[in-house]
Amino acid sequence: VKCVHIEDKGGYKEIDIKRYAKVEKVPGGSIEESQILDGVMFNKDVTHTGMKRRIENPRIVMLDCNLEYKKGESQTNLEFMQEEDFRKILEQEEEYIKTMCDEIIAVKPDLVLTEKGVSDLAQHFLLKAGITAIRRLRKSDMNRVARAVGGQIVHRTDELKEQDVGTMCGLFEIKKMGDEYFTFLTKCKEPKACTILLRGASKDVLMEVERNLQDAMNVARNVLLDPFLVPGGGAAEAALAHRLLEKSKTIQGVGQWPYRAVAEALKVIPKTLMQNCGVNTIRTMTNLTAKHATGGTSWGVDGDTGDIVDMKSFGIWDTLQVKCQVMKTAIEPAILLLRIDDIVSGVKKMSDIEAEKMAGKFQQQQPQEPPAEE
Repeated sequence: VKCVHIEDKGGYKEIDIKRYAKVEKVPGGSIEESQILDGVMFNKDVTHTGMKRRIENPRIVMLDCNLEYKKGESQTNLEFMQEEDFRKILEQEEEYIKTMCDEIIAVKPDLVLTEKGVSDLAQHFLLKAGITAIRRLRKSDMNRVARAVGGQIVHRTDELKEQDVGTMCGLFEIKKMGDEYFTFLTKCKEPKACTILLRGASKDVLMEVERNLQDAMNVARNVLLDPFLVPGGGAAEAALAHRLLEKSKTIQGVGQWPYRAVAEALKVIPKTLMQNCGVNTIRTMTNLTAKHATGGTSWGVDGDTGDIVDMKSFGIWDTLQVKCQVMKTAIEPAILLLRIDDIVSGVKKMSDIEAEKMAGKFQQQQPQEPPAEE
């Protein structure tokens, strides 16, 4: 989460764990083999078998264009008058690809990544120059590579400059896992994107681990965006319930009941924790209320033993952002339900019909006879 954390001079914070902290699930191996890479990985292999599969401190060029001759967008017709004309067209196509490859070779890269295709001729020129090429990367993968290795994604080869080359990667290598090849760009200096490699016995195990990991990353993200915590273990809810009950005692008439209702609802959280532990709910809840009545706002329930403990010393905390959202989400639907004072229905209930029959008011409609024929 700290890896993808970006803060500009204006104080704007961005932590996009969905886009830049990619979780890659590879079945096989054990969970202990899972790791967080100081770089990125993706499911691709080199385009030509003769290209290098391991380069230290590579210079990386990222492209968003085809390394092949342009094809007509619609049906294109060429009319040849002489035999040499066809050969000239082929030479032009070859020259066009060679020019693009020369523009790439001019910046002296070791690795070329492109979102589009690489023709056989382009592979030949790049292989002769000792350059490794990987084609048809996803846009999301390319954005993560750019954040990890530095440099810029270039849309035309004639616009390539030295500052567009990514030089922050320490190691490029391709590994085989199972039946597939994976490209690793690791040992990056100050990467702003990362990949979390998960290993497991089956897809079901990997899916469960990913769900737990996403929950943990979202908690860390919330803490960085809004760095405020409240005591966990039902302590915050018990403290709020106590304050609301105290407030209700100062209000006369019907106005005190909403405070009491919310206070009773909040007590459900510590009560549920107590029930899960198998302790006496009424006695433990009385002890917790007594602790909060004497000014102990951080006392909550130990989820293992069911004892009343001080959450500050116990070390269990919840994020304030999540607590606030939970309160809003719970109270707003309750308000909406209270605003509905009746249910409008076009069909009479059977119980109402039976009551009318008992009172003698219900009259069943008689079927009308068809008119007599003349």
